[in-house]
Amino acid sequence: MKQGLQQTGSLRQELKINPRLYQAMDLLYMPLLDLQQHLKQELLNNPFLEMVEPDDEEEEQVEPGSELEVPAGDQPEVPEAKESATGEDGVDWEEVLQEGFDEERPREERDQREYFEPVTVERRDLGDHLDEQIQLLDLTPRQIRLVAEIAGNINDDGYLALALEEIVASLNEEVRKAAEASGLSLEGLPMVSMDEAEAMLTTVQGLDPAGVGARSLRECLLLQLKDQDRAGTDTWRLVEECFDELIAHRWGEVSRRLSLPAGEVQVAADEIAKLDPKPGLRYSGASDNYIIPDLVIEKIDGRYHIFLNDTNLPRLKLSKSYADIARDKKKFDADSKEFIASRLNSANWMIQAIEQRRQTMLKVMHYIVERQHDYFERGVQFLKPLTLREVAEVIGMHESTVSRVTNEKFVQTPRGVLPLKYFFSSGLATTDGDDVSARGIKDQIGKMVEHEDTKRPLTDQAIVNILKKTGVVIARRTVAKYRDQLGVLSARMRKRV
Repeated sequence: MKQGLQQTGSLRQELKINPRLYQAMDLLYMPLLDLQQHLKQELLNNPFLEMVEPDDEEEEQVEPGSELEVPAGDQPEVPEAKESATGEDGVDWEEVLQEGFDEERPREERDQREYFEPVTVERRDLGDHLDEQIQLLDLTPRQIRLVAEIAGNINDDGYLALALEEIVASLNEEVRKAAEASGLSLEGLPMVSMDEAEAMLTTVQGLDPAGVGARSLRECLLLQLKDQDRAGTDTWRLVEECFDELIAHRWGEVSRRLSLPAGEVQVAADEIAKLDPKPGLRYSGASDNYIIPDLVIEKIDGRYHIFLNDTNLPRLKLSKSYADIARDKKKFDADSKEFIASRLNSANWMIQAIEQRRQTMLKVMHYIVERQHDYFERGVQFLKPLTLREVAEVIGMHESTVSRVTNEKFVQTPRGVLPLKYFFSSGLATTDGDDVSARGIKDQIGKMVEHEDTKRPLTDQAIVNILKKTGVVIARRTVAKYRDQLGVLSARMRKRV
């Protein structure tokens, strides 16, 4: 075989996306808080950007947070960023960036505009809560070590995540390694016994919250009943002796086994339902997630108005002082010219991209309000089917653009703060030819179950028949799926005696 180098020619088509297009897509995707942080970073990195001062905002055609009426289908075009013309002779641009030539404000005043980010406050979790209680116990160092090891294997729900045998084996392995490192004999080592571990587990299970350290749901419920001094009661017997039947709601079988009337069994089951199946979550260290709506809908004089909730978002403009410096063509060499042109174009593009984002969000929300007018007036049962493709076709944008606009965005409405995705759902046909939203059907099913006769709960087929009378054509398996999504048990499990 002859080896060598060869050149061949071929034609092919490739789609190359401008990096700025990637950034524009990211801006559409960002929720309000993320966008706020991104713009603050841009202000720090690009000297050609500065915030619009309150006096300057009065001259703006569009106030931040003000209402915009955007006709559906009109898409604003983003003009191309213009190249900045600079001269031949150059100066040290790094010195310009470090020292600045802001002739409008003194340096001291500019320094006052530094951004301060909020500091996250550390929260106490379940482990901290247990450690504080362990320190107050009157135990030997050996017992404290064993209790701490058990508490360290309790998960966020409050359950012992590791078998007690494995915890004992782990501690004994540590004892062996310590003895070998010290050159001691392995015979007669103070190994941890299972009886000792069981005793310390009982100590941990006596800590707050009640039920912590349980190895199963059944044990967790029993620990809580014991904490309430209800050991030996009918409620205790129901958990201890008939737990499987309790889970399956087989009240008749429980009644026979405990020799109790069916009504008393039901009362005991209701008491058990009040217990906490995951007691550790009340001390969860998860941080609170605050929602700041990106849009606001208000009903004024019988008409719905859409506002952008961006009053706390930095409003950007080109820095006049730096733009004046860039216009002096004779101050910069070729490298500085390229850097200045890049920064100036980036600043221009960022301002245009943010405005494009605002206009796009308003267009999408404008059509949603028009389409879902009955929902805002009459409630969730009148929510209409809506897809991303439908919105994209009406406002003249790509479906992926609408998807990015609606992703992780929230709107404050007269009916509460809702994610934009809430208004999108599939549809079901009706006998009169109209479509109804699947979300509206779920709401109807939830209300039917809420007002049903608990002694004769509605079966899935009964719900199908009721919906059919209202003109909704739906299969029984679809009702079962919607019921599961609502967290509603089957008719047999909902039945009360």
